[in-house]
Amino acid sequence: MFDYAALNALAAVVREGSFERAARALNVTPSAVSQRVKALEERVGGALLVRAQPCVATEAGLQLCRHIERVGMLEHELRDALPALGMGGGEASERVTVRVAVNADSLATWFIAAAAAFATQEEGALLDLTVDDQDHTAERLRSGAVLAAVTALAQPVAGCNSEPLGTTHYVAAASPGFVKRHFGKKGVGARTLANAPSLVFDRKDRLQARWVRRICHRNVETPRHWVPSPTAFVEAACAGMGWGMHPASMVADALREGRLVELVPGSTLPVPLYWQQARAAPRLLRTLGEAVRAAATSGPHALA
Repeated sequence: MFDYAALNALAAVVREGSFERAARALNVTPSAVSQRVKALEERVGGALLVRAQPCVATEAGLQLCRHIERVGMLEHELRDALPALGMGGGEASERVTVRVAVNADSLATWFIAAAAAFATQEEGALLDLTVDDQDHTAERLRSGAVLAAVTALAQPVAGCNSEPLGTTHYVAAASPGFVKRHFGKKGVGARTLANAPSLVFDRKDRLQARWVRRICHRNVETPRHWVPSPTAFVEAACAGMGWGMHPASMVADALREGRLVELVPGSTLPVPLYWQQARAAPRLLRTLGEAVRAAATSGPHALA
């Protein structure tokens, strides 16, 4: 049998990033957390943590974390079905944490409605949201770092289902002054784009490059401002810093009011999104999936 107190301690260290914070979360001493993890490593016969700042799990540690998370979800279901069982041992680990990867634009538009609906319905569950580019969230699911993901990958990750959520339509837009300054005389083309600063979210963001390739039919290197915040990204465009790819629903007001204009009207870039989670998902994950599908298809930021 597994020592579930030790498994909970390991998962808490990975989740919180240090032995001290894990101890506070579990309401025990750091020494107790350290002893439990050490005993588990001795039983496994290898390291389960890389003791750094923050602490991260080894591959073996990740496998054990995935196991205890699934056990926690199953126990959550059992407590619902058999309330007389009560909450058990009294540790904070009785609250189950569901780890999900989501792209920043979804998080800034429609996903929080799903998270809030889930949190309201499942008060014994917590969400740990990891932000990554939509082309890379599936990698976190594949590695076991998360249990579900909003992703641009249609092909199911091994052991998972993939369901279409809809499509985010991105528009290439900038302030009227920026467009006049950089494209007013010669229009939007390879030469003008090569000199007009673009806004890029992070090193994984390829949306601007994909749009340029569609417009120019070849790759064009553009000067870049790095702006890793969806709201600041829009503000930077409105302020005339550069042009960028924006979710249409997020900049609808700015376009209508004339604070932003499209570089090439009608040249939207569609990015289909999918929800992936384990096929044999515990009820908590199924409930989260239902909330995600509902939020993606309704409200002011619904996917097309």
